[in-house]
Amino acid sequence: MPGRHAFQMIAVTLAAMCLSSCTHTNGKNAQTASQTKAAPPAAPWWEHALIYEVYPRSLQDSNGDGVGDLNGIIQRLDYLQHLGVNAIWLTPIYPSPLVDFGYDISNYEAIDPVYGSMNDFDHLIAAGKAHHIRVIMDMVMNHTSDKSPWFLESRSSRNNPKRDWYIWRDGKGPGIPPNNWMSLFGHSAWTYDAKTKQWYYHRFYSAQPDLNWRNPEVQKAMFDACRFWLDRGVAGFRLDAIPELFEDPQFRDAKVLPGKNVYGDPREDQSYVSNLPEVHDVMRKLRKLVDSYPGNRVLIGETYLPTIQDQLLWYGKNNDELQLPMDMQVGMINKLDANLFRTKINDAETQLNGNMPLFVFDNHDNIRSWDRYGDGKHNAAIARIIATILLTTRSTALMYYGEEIGMVTTPPKTKAQVQDPIGKLGWPKEKGRDGERTPMQWDSGKDAGFSTAAKTWLPIPPSYKTVNVQVESGQPDSLLNWYSKLIDLRKNNPALHDGQNIMVDNSDPNVLSYVRKNPGQGPSVLVAMNFTAQPQTVSYALQPQGIQGTHATALLADGGVASDVDLSHVVLPPFGVFVGQVQ
Repeated sequence: MPGRHAFQMIAVTLAAMCLSSCTHTNGKNAQTASQTKAAPPAAPWWEHALIYEVYPRSLQDSNGDGVGDLNGIIQRLDYLQHLGVNAIWLTPIYPSPLVDFGYDISNYEAIDPVYGSMNDFDHLIAAGKAHHIRVIMDMVMNHTSDKSPWFLESRSSRNNPKRDWYIWRDGKGPGIPPNNWMSLFGHSAWTYDAKTKQWYYHRFYSAQPDLNWRNPEVQKAMFDACRFWLDRGVAGFRLDAIPELFEDPQFRDAKVLPGKNVYGDPREDQSYVSNLPEVHDVMRKLRKLVDSYPGNRVLIGETYLPTIQDQLLWYGKNNDELQLPMDMQVGMINKLDANLFRTKINDAETQLNGNMPLFVFDNHDNIRSWDRYGDGKHNAAIARIIATILLTTRSTALMYYGEEIGMVTTPPKTKAQVQDPIGKLGWPKEKGRDGERTPMQWDSGKDAGFSTAAKTWLPIPPSYKTVNVQVESGQPDSLLNWYSKLIDLRKNNPALHDGQNIMVDNSDPNVLSYVRKNPGQGPSVLVAMNFTAQPQTVSYALQPQGIQGTHATALLADGGVASDVDLSHVVLPPFGVFVGQVQ
């Protein structure tokens, strides 16, 4: 990366200047200078970052219209800085008909007025810099809105110059689409256009037509949009649905699998519509573009991949594609299974050629981890386990707003309340994603401190009276303070910051344990988590890992774990967590 190369060049230049200066003093100094090794280049900022996903509609409303906005985000930067956030990822804030709440973009180089203006965005970049918080944009490259000027031109006639910017095909017969591909948002992935008598392809909603990435003009237009935001100072991009860019050029029917999905559609093999090899050529070109800017700009990929081998491909054979493809294999296990967590974390730590994994437990598309992992009785303790995994493993960490206070999923009660298109299509089996997008809970006042409006865009969950930033800030044992302590340890403890991640006690089906081995001479850190509702007693001999200590002093413990333990006899209460410095 040019950023790292720049550091190396500076180091070499300074070393040469020092050596030249020293040769004019005496031989001893010259010899000392010649023996001095240049310091290794600093790691890119994102390697140890805490990235915080902001759903702009839901963080803070600054103008009383019931919808969050850019100035609202600015108002909350003090909180994010205090929490320890290094960068915020904004879900789309571009002009949009909001059929899919911004993931249907009509203009890639502007701000939707509902969120503010371009001046407000520039103010956010500047305010973020003052708070040491970078801004990452969401870039939707797979599709546009059907109201985009590009698509309106494409749809206007078969001879329009932009016709081939999208994927148009003749049907198999009257009323029959070109093939059997199904949309991820339900029903056929093809929509018929009566004016031009062809079908257009949409991997998602019908209002989100797919761009034709086999057309060089499309690539140029999208890369130009990326340049626009890089020039404005964004720290990089989170790339939405990025494995979906290409489709089978022969448009063959997909293999039908047993069963039906939540929409009642046939389940299909996805190999013709996702993760085709051509996408990696685009990623290498995009990485080259991003690397041409200073400051170690980053590419994060929304990559739901089935195996660690698939994950590895997205870094690129020469580490020249994404720096941080999202690792969903850990965060989306969706059950407290110590063996499965051990395997998936170890895969990420040992089979990615030393690349930094990006662990994710919560985002705007999934039921919150509180609900996915909780048992209804010990949810708060289980949430501490999830936080500990996220923040003590060797990974870049991605959090979702409200995760740190234990916000819950609050789905709509009736179909009439649903705003998410997949909820409208799939009700009642599929209630949509509104439940995990409810406004941030700041305090116990009106509308949780989110807005002064008569009505917020989504209802405030009833949990806000006790689950909010203000209340939890004053509770030493709150989930918020647990997160804060972990984030501080992650930043300042050398073993948790830079240490190797080594699994220990690998046969225990109830307790997940690993050590972060100090890269220097200082103490290492043991992390142990009881995944069960029963007490567990464990024993550790860490000498095989090159760690000689026999005791550990708690840096952070939950559930009544002792503050100082003999490693041969560690008692973990139900869902107890111990993070200890090995002595």
